[in-house]
Amino acid sequence: MRRTAFAALCLAAAATVGLTTGCQSGDDSADSKPKGPFAGLSGGQIVERAMKVTTGTSSLRMKGRVPDEENKGFIDIDMALDKQGRCAGTLSMNGQGKADMIRSGGTLYMKYDEKFLRAQSEGESKEDTDAAVDMLAGKWTKMAATGQDAEDMASFCDLDTILGDMKEGDEAATRGKTTKVGSTPAIILHEKDGADDYTAHVATEGKPYLLRIDSGAKVKEQIHLSFSDFDRPVPADKPAGKVIDLDAL
Repeated sequence: MRRTAFAALCLAAAATVGLTTGCQSGDDSADSKPKGPFAGLSGGQIVERAMKVTTGTSSLRMKGRVPDEENKGFIDIDMALDKQGRCAGTLSMNGQGKADMIRSGGTLYMKYDEKFLRAQSEGESKEDTDAAVDMLAGKWTKMAATGQDAEDMASFCDLDTILGDMKEGDEAATRGKTTKVGSTPAIILHEKDGADDYTAHVATEGKPYLLRIDSGAKVKEQIHLSFSDFDRPVPADKPAGKVIDLDAL
């Protein structure tokens, strides 16, 4: 059975880091009568327009929280990425520290703070953990993006993988109220996919970009994702200064 557009988008975004997805609704302050740029359009027709425009963008910034099934926690993401495989941003696991990530060309650059390294070294000896912190904390590292240790992380920088092939409308989508995402006017759309339900916000001014998507799954399985900075260059320049080559160690 074909999944709805929002469900498929959430699952595609989550799959790149081995996750499932979820989102929450925003301020439903206005009425849901057809008006503005989407006057007379069904929810499915609005989804079709939003997904066509959003999947057609060359780059965007994705920010939010997704569950980490493997560790029964969550990952916070703030990443700019494009269809050339470049990305730049940060991630955090269970709120325990932060890692900066850049992919440029065939190289993946990472920088971890001490809290992140210690959290990810759970189960290791104190001596090994201290050694890793002394060597890596606050310093840029690099490795081949196609290497075994980097491949999963690097795949997250593929915007085509994140967006998937979500250009079709969904008869299941229904119109909600109008609201704002930040300062951008938007319309709320609702979808159900089996037992899961999804809430999305689509811009009603300018191009009808998908601005936000949430799922109504259980709290531990929820995703909250927002999208912005469409078609802006990704700041994926090589870090300045000394970079530790992990492949050479």
